[in-house]
Amino acid sequence: MSSQQDAAHGAQTDFRGRMSYADYLGLDRLLAAQNPISAEHDELLFIVQHQTSELWMKLAIHEMTAATAAIRADALQPAFKMLTRVARIFEQLNSAWDVLRTMTPSEYTAFRDRLGQSSGFQSWQYRAIEFLAGNRNVAMLKPHAHVPETMAKLEAILAAPSLYDEALMLLSRRGFDIGAEAGKTDWRAAREPSDAVRAAWKAVYRDPQRYWELYELAEKLVDFEDYFRRWRFNHVTTVERIIGLKRGTGGTAGVSYLRRMLEVELFPELWMLRTEL
Repeated sequence: MSSQQDAAHGAQTDFRGRMSYADYLGLDRLLAAQNPISAEHDELLFIVQHQTSELWMKLAIHEMTAATAAIRADALQPAFKMLTRVARIFEQLNSAWDVLRTMTPSEYTAFRDRLGQSSGFQSWQYRAIEFLAGNRNVAMLKPHAHVPETMAKLEAILAAPSLYDEALMLLSRRGFDIGAEAGKTDWRAAREPSDAVRAAWKAVYRDPQRYWELYELAEKLVDFEDYFRRWRFNHVTTVERIIGLKRGTGGTAGVSYLRRMLEVELFPELWMLRTEL
């Protein structure tokens, strides 16, 4: 297309002294961040898969943090929008496994030894998502102890109520008895499922028209966890397809460890009540 045609379509072509698409997105830095350490063709796929996943997780953390604050402020409509976005982010993360599964065991084995002890198990952003949601297993801080800045970020999350904590405090503000959760002050501690909380959510589900906002909040949380579980399941399947039952590069038991993680529930009472309705 000639410069005259460009002008006719209104396209800007001279970016001297102006911000371009690449400038705004920092593409020079972003696209220079993929640095394979082997000559194997498939290592670039492995790097891009994990880097893009970390970018999506960065957005998930941004949305979860804002949704938690919105619930605290009783601004439920914005919180619903943010939680819907988080679920869609995990839908996107799920789709990414389909690309990685095109890598065969032979292709991965060709460069796996070059990874050293690095492992997705060490993703601090993944840990932040779990902590923000409410799964507060403080033992999982250990892989990050060598990076003070990362530890400070994770400790700050643990020092404040989680997304689910804020949902439970909202239940209390709306007049529901949530038992000992109402007086909770230790946000770091892992919580156990509560009969009082289950009963409160059950009351919401038995009369959704009366408690519509709480009902919608509960379903947004379940929707998020649904996609989160699928992401974990697809992770297990992908790992088994590529490395079988070998140990993970980070020292975990690999597939057997990931299968145990499938049993972890972020919002247990919301799943339990379904049997009782």
